[in-house]
Amino acid sequence: MNIYINNKETETKSATLAELAAELGLPEKGVAMAVQQNMIQRTAWAETKLSEGANILIIKAACGG
Repeated sequence: MNIYINNKETETKSATLAELAAELGLPEKGVAMAVQQNMIQRTAWAETKLSEGANILIIKAACGG
């Protein structure tokens, strides 16, 4: 299916947000994700289903100044 990750069209076979995180190799900590502009708690990633055209925002924490 095709989804949008940070406004870039991406093809994925992932059915849930947790599967997408694994597919993208996201780290265990320091990452937040939103679906359709709604932040999803990490504990709910496995239950959050993805659908065609979903808009996913991924935010990675960064250190520095």
